[in-house]
Amino acid sequence: MYAVVKSGTHQYKALVGNELIVERIPYAVGAQVELDQVYLVADGEEVMVGQPVVAGAKVIATVIEELRGPKVRIFKYRPKERYRRRQGHRQNYMRLHVDEIVKGV
Repeated sequence: MYAVVKSGTHQYKALVGNELIVERIPYAVGAQVELDQVYLVADGEEVMVGQPVVAGAKVIATVIEELRGPKVRIFKYRPKERYRRRQGHRQNYMRLHVDEIVKGV
């Protein structure tokens, strides 16, 4: 059984027992999270597709840890103009353990 769920601006395929790495959400480590924007739930031959979301369906997960992604370097440069700008960015992520998938109506 799996579900396609939206968290932030991305969509993820959630399987029971697996882990998801999603963009940071405002929950503490060890907290239970309910992701209720479920677009698809598949259980063997039975597939429920939402219009746009499956009514009553949700994914229940536990926050395992908060982590940071790799550093991305931003460098702007204009030749012959003495213009150089350097910047860096590291995105915050959270690792979730999928506990269960609740089917909708």
